[in-house]
Amino acid sequence: MALTTLKDRVRAATQQAPATGGRPAPASTTEAPLTAPATLEEAATTEDPVQDSADAVLDWLRRYEGHVTDALPAHMAAGPFLAAVRNVLPDLRSCNPASVLQATMTAARFGLVPDGREAVITAEYGRAVFIPTYRGYIALMHRSGLVASVRVGMVYERDEYTYEPSAPAPLDFTHRQDPALTEEQRGAPLFAYAFAWFTNGSRSQVVTVNREEAEAIRDEHSRAYQEAEASGTRDSFWHTDFDAMWWKTAARQLEKVVPVSAEVRALVEADRAGEDGRVQVLHAPDPEASAVDQEDAVLEAEADRAAEAAEASQDQAPAELPRKRGGLRRTQPKRTTRRERKGRAGRRS
Repeated sequence: MALTTLKDRVRAATQQAPATGGRPAPASTTEAPLTAPATLEEAATTEDPVQDSADAVLDWLRRYEGHVTDALPAHMAAGPFLAAVRNVLPDLRSCNPASVLQATMTAARFGLVPDGREAVITAEYGRAVFIPTYRGYIALMHRSGLVASVRVGMVYERDEYTYEPSAPAPLDFTHRQDPALTEEQRGAPLFAYAFAWFTNGSRSQVVTVNREEAEAIRDEHSRAYQEAEASGTRDSFWHTDFDAMWWKTAARQLEKVVPVSAEVRALVEADRAGEDGRVQVLHAPDPEASAVDQEDAVLEAEADRAAEAAEASQDQAPAELPRKRGGLRRTQPKRTTRRERKGRAGRRS
């Protein structure tokens, strides 16, 4: 059956596996034409891997910088984002060009700079993949207008903590660590946790993820981990930076207990698509729709605060009612001076 839609062609192109059993295709020994497709649609359906050259990849993607810039949220400057993309392009030189473009467009639409702090774009067996970090999730939660702050942390063996889910927040969870101890002295990590403070002053449920739970999520959902295990390279982020992925797993679980924007929910879907080897940009929000969604979220948060303030006012003791002016006035006795009182006493005597 012929592929008739752009969505189908993007999916087919970005899921096209190299002909070397899932490993990156070796660099060609002969020069091949480096002409970029004329349109974005042609770029999305390109199946031939680019040449093993950072300059070739940069030249190919430069033609579509306008599309990337247009995809950025209004509050973001294009310069730092494009600089971060250029820095990572050498590592993507053996990737399918369609996957490079769609990973870049995905990062742009979410407004997460792929500089290693909020997000990264990495090469995974011939395809480029956009991966948000736990800081990326926090950034999008802040933008929603509902969340004032997010805390993501790790409890170690020698830390002090209490966790009583049935207790009211914030008494249900406490975590203390000794600042004099190094990370090694604090012992092995026990579990990652995350919670959010809302703009109305309340706090969300605490999410916890222990090592066994993190490994189960990794084994079930991370295609990069599975491929790295099968090939023996053991070079996925779950291999090289397990703790960071552990933290991100906790932050991502907040989406289940925090009223977040549609943009955050879309980031979860795009993140999972990357883990499964599916096209991520199909889950990225439209910039104009994201602006409307953010505005609606802020309005909803303001409405919630107003409702809570009104409810709280009903619990307070009623203020003393002001006295009405006008009507009958109470006659006050006339005050007398000391001289007048002394004269009256003399006359009586």
